[in-house]
Amino acid sequence: MRIYTRTGDAGQTSVVGGRVDKDDVRVEAYGTTDEVNAFVGEAIIRMDPERHADMIRDLTEVQHELFDAGGDLAQAGRKRQYKVTAGMVDRLEQWIDRYDGEAPEIQRFVLPGGSPVSSALHVCRVLTRRAERRVVSLAKEQETNDEVRRYLNRLSDFFFAIARAANVRDQVDDVEYKRGGQVFR
Repeated sequence: MRIYTRTGDAGQTSVVGGRVDKDDVRVEAYGTTDEVNAFVGEAIIRMDPERHADMIRDLTEVQHELFDAGGDLAQAGRKRQYKVTAGMVDRLEQWIDRYDGEAPEIQRFVLPGGSPVSSALHVCRVLTRRAERRVVSLAKEQETNDEVRRYLNRLSDFFFAIARAANVRDQVDDVEYKRGGQVFR
């Protein structure tokens, strides 16, 4: 099988149910979700296989689920059963609570940074927020799986919690925003 097909040379791509322009809101939504997935892989390769073993396991599961989310977002017209479910969102909440329990109580806003692992996870967080915005735009125009939007919303919170836990494990302090006062009590 060849990697190139030449079918997209005119600026269109295939989605489940037909062809659309490559800058279609649906393509933007699943394409940005794919960007998140690529950066999750980047974060994983920065991790120590022993110190971050549970993080690697959880992030690998997230990569599979992001691929599922992309598949759900690529459906236009013809419908099949969606893969992203409310149970995935619930599980993310459990993971958030677990990783949040590793970090000290938050007092100020946290800037992206700290350890290389934490920095990579913060990139995942902001890209996930962008993907979520793209899915919101898509949902205004076309039918889509609402659970993908909820999943991405929770996933960005997960990346924040796991980034802070990574800093703790790597013995690096969070980088606090110093120009404001204590905002969390």
